[in-house]
Amino acid sequence: MNDAARVYRDTIGRFPTGVAVVTAVGPAGPAGMTTNAVASLSLDPLLLIVCFETRSRTLEVVRSSRRFAVNVLRAGDEELAAVFASKRVAPEKFAALTGHRWSEQHGLPVLDRALAWIACELRELLPGGDHEIGVGEVVGTGAGEEGDPLVFYRGRYTTVAH
Repeated sequence: MNDAARVYRDTIGRFPTGVAVVTAVGPAGPAGMTTNAVASLSLDPLLLIVCFETRSRTLEVVRSSRRFAVNVLRAGDEELAAVFASKRVAPEKFAALTGHRWSEQHGLPVLDRALAWIACELRELLPGGDHEIGVGEVVGTGAGEEGDPLVFYRGRYTTVAH
């Protein structure tokens, strides 16, 4: 990483973000990745943005299935975030969910511990440097038990201060 990229990364790291796991289903089964690059785009129509690293195996599953779910993680689920951030292949990620379960909603894997989930149909993928920007049309939502969100700030996981 060059100096400008390092300075930028340190600077943007001061912007706290939520942590989510994006899931999809392909021919080999469920796939998923951890991300903090998620944002609401539009209320009419209901659209959401997810940024996928161009080398992401989950991106390939989303590209072929044209569907994905965003699972908003809760405080205390750092281990879950680490599993989906790892370079493990998709079946290993879901097999590693000891103590965590998932179910299918709108034909997509949804993590039972998620604070909330959003199911999307992929509308388009746009180039964005070393990422692709996925625009998803919301087709379903749900909320889990109340709790605090997992937050990423200055290169580490934290929670919201009350």
